[in-house]
Amino acid sequence: MVKFFLKIWYILSEKKAEFIWLVLLFLLVSILEAFGIGLIGPFLALASEPASVSQSDLLFKLYGLSGLASESQFVASSGLVIVFLFCLKSFVSWLVQARVFTFSYAEQGRLVGRLMHAYFEAPYTFHLSKSSSGIVQNVVDETRNFSNGVLIPLLTTLSNVLIIVSLIILLAVTNLVTLVVTMGSLLPLILLFRHFQEPMKRWGQEASQSNEEIIRIIGHGLGGIKESKVIGCEQFFEEKIQVQAHKYVVSMGSFFKLKLSPRVIVEAFFVIFLVGFTSFYLLLGRDIQQLTATLSILALAAIRLIPATSNFAVAFGTLRKSTFTVNKLYLDLQELESELSQGVQSGDRRASKLAPYEKPQVQHQDSAQSSSHQTTFNTEIFLDGIEYRYPNASKPALDNISLRISKGESIALIGKSGAGKTTLVDLILGLISPQQGDIKVDGVSVTSDIRLLQSLVGYIPQSIFLVDDTLKNNIAFGVPETLIDYERLDWAIRKAQLKGFIKELPDGLETMVGERGVRFSGGQRQRVGIARALYHEREILVLDEATAALDNETESLITEAIDSLSGQKTMITIAHRLTTVRNCDRIYLMENGRIVKSGSYEEIVLNSVPS
Repeated sequence: MVKFFLKIWYILSEKKAEFIWLVLLFLLVSILEAFGIGLIGPFLALASEPASVSQSDLLFKLYGLSGLASESQFVASSGLVIVFLFCLKSFVSWLVQARVFTFSYAEQGRLVGRLMHAYFEAPYTFHLSKSSSGIVQNVVDETRNFSNGVLIPLLTTLSNVLIIVSLIILLAVTNLVTLVVTMGSLLPLILLFRHFQEPMKRWGQEASQSNEEIIRIIGHGLGGIKESKVIGCEQFFEEKIQVQAHKYVVSMGSFFKLKLSPRVIVEAFFVIFLVGFTSFYLLLGRDIQQLTATLSILALAAIRLIPATSNFAVAFGTLRKSTFTVNKLYLDLQELESELSQGVQSGDRRASKLAPYEKPQVQHQDSAQSSSHQTTFNTEIFLDGIEYRYPNASKPALDNISLRISKGESIALIGKSGAGKTTLVDLILGLISPQQGDIKVDGVSVTSDIRLLQSLVGYIPQSIFLVDDTLKNNIAFGVPETLIDYERLDWAIRKAQLKGFIKELPDGLETMVGERGVRFSGGQRQRVGIARALYHEREILVLDEATAALDNETESLITEAIDSLSGQKTMITIAHRLTTVRNCDRIYLMENGRIVKSGSYEEIVLNSVPS
C-alpha cells in the first residue's frame, strides 16, 4: 500500500503542497466535528437539569463570567455556542469538499498537459512500441480516472478516516463499552472489503483494458471506413466492440454492486446495536435517565459514522479499483521522464529548441523576406561513421554510414526493404540519435542538439497527414491563424503547383479538407505536403516514397513540382520506383545498413538494378 501511495505522489504535479493543506483542513474539520458532537450530551443533561451548572467548577465559573440572570439562560446561551460551532464546521467542511473537487480536476488538466509534453518529447523509438489507442486512452480516460477514481476517493478516504478516528476517540471517552460494540459492528465491513481487495483490482484492470480495446477497434473500423464498407466487415467490428463492451459492463457492474453494500451493512449494524444496547440496559433494570447523555452522543456519532464509514469503504474500494490506472500512468511517466532526464533524445531539444510558433525565415527566390535560421546551411551536411541499433535488435540498422550531402544537391536512397533507408532518413530528420559517429552541418556538430538540423528539414511522406481543418491551416501546419505569413503561404502554394487547384475550390484556402484529407485526391494531398514543407522554409526536403501510391500521370505532375525546386532545395529521396530518381545528382545503394555503392543514375540503376 505504501508503494501505491508513493506512485500517486509521483504522478501529482508540483501542487503537492496544496494536497497537504487539504489534509490539514480535513483534520480541522474532524476536530470540530468531534468537539461539536461531544458537547451535545452535556448540553442535553444541562437542559434537563439547569441547576446542575453549579456542580461543575468550570461551568459555574463560566456562568459567573457570563453575567446571565439564571442557569436556564446560561444553558440556552451554551446551546447557541454549539449551534455556531456546528454551522462553522459545516461551512468549513463545505469549503474543503468543494476544494477537493477543484483541486482534483485541476490536477487532471495538469496531468493531461504533463503527459502530452512527455509523449511529444519522447524518443521516436518509444512511439514505435506504443499503440496510439493506448496513448489516447492515457491522456483522455486514465487522467479522468486518476481525478475521479484516485484523487477524489483518496482525499475522501483521508477525510473520513480522520472523522472516524475523532468520533471513536469521543466514544472511548464517553463510554468504553459503546466503543467496543461499535468497533465490533464494523468488523463485517472490514472482512468484506478484505475479501474483495483482489477482485476490485482485477475489475479495474479489466475495465481499463476493455475500454482501451474499444478505442482501438473504433479507430480501426472508422479509420478504414472505405475499406470496411467495401469489404462488408462492419459486423466484424461491431461484434468485437460488443465483446469488449460486455467485459466492461461485467467489471463495472460487479464493482458498483459491491460499492452499494457498505451503507446497507453499516446502517443495519448501527441500528441493531443502538436498539439492542438500549433494550439490554432496560432488561438489567437500570435507570434509562443515566443513559440519556451517552445515547444522545452515540446516536449523533452514529449519524456521522454511518455515512463516514460507508463513504470510506466506497472510496477505498474505488482506490483499489483504480490501482491499474495508477500503475499505468506511473510507468509511462517514469519511463518517459527518466529517459529525458538521462538525456535520451533530450539533448536535441534542450539547447536551441524553437519557440512553438517561431517563424524560421531564410531568403528564397520569390520572397522579399530574408532572415536566418538558428543554424546556417551554406555548404554541406556530413554524416561521419554513423551507427544505430534499435532496442533489442540483434544487428545494427545502420553500420558505419558516412555520407556528404552538398547544399542544393539531390540524392536518392535505394535498396531492398530492411536495407536501412528509412532508418537513415529518420536519423536525418532527428527522430533518432546516432549511437556512434557524428552529424555535422557546415563543419559544426549538431549531434548533441539535433533540433538545429530539424529546423532545416522538411518531410514529405508517402501518406501526407492532414487534419480536419482548412486547407490554409494544413499548409501552415502548427501555426496559429493570427501568425500565418500570407506572402510566404502564397509562395509555397505556387511552388507546389497548387494555385490552379485552389482557384477551383468554392471556398479557396478556407476549404475544409476533411478528416485525414479524405476530400482530396492522393496527388492533391502530396502537393499540400510539399507546400507545407516549403511554407516552413526548410532548406532540405526529405521525400519518403512520396509518389509511390500515385498513378503515372499524377506521379509525373508531382515529380515536375519537385524537379522545379532542384538547385533551390537540397533533396533526399527514398524510392522504389527507380524512374523517380532519374534526375537525382547522386544515388546511394544500401544493403544491411551499409552504403555499398554510390554514383549517377546510369552507374547505379542502369548498370546494376537491385533485385
